Amino acid sequence: MTFLIQLMIIAQTKTHSKMKKHLLILLILTGSFSFASAQKQNGQRAEKIQELKIAFITQKLQLSPSEAEQFWPVYNEYNDEIRNLRVNNRNGDVLDNEQRLLDIRKKYKPSFERILGPQRSNDLFNTEREFRNALIQRLKNQRQQRIRR
Repeated sequence: MTFLIQLMIIAQTKTHSKMKKHLLILLILTGSFSFASAQKQNGQRAEKIQELKIAFITQKLQLSPSEAEQFWPVYNEYNDEIRNLRVNNRNGDVLDNEQRLLDIRKKYKPSFERILGPQRSNDLFNTEREFRNALIQRLKNQRQQRIRR
């Protein structure tokens, strides 16, 4: 980052327009590479979170191999619908979004009950909340550790 600042200072102090153009192009390319790298890291982070979520839910619900084989395809559909709701309705009415979320849960509950039974189906929704809260707490702790350094 300091390299970029130095280049910007040089570009401002140099009088040659050709030099400024080259430095500007270099800055743009460097920024593009940094952005692409950040996107890759975000994708890897999301993938790791998804893996942790799968392990957490599997362990908490004590899924047998045959249950897991039936459960995960249904859960992935359910999760995709929820993700689409959150992405497509970020700026929508909060209560409407909560109702849509509830409607999705109600839609999939019979499928979850068929696979897991009524009690573990309810446990699934609580387990999702537990995972979300644990993840938020972990991220807060990491942020505090970075601030202390």
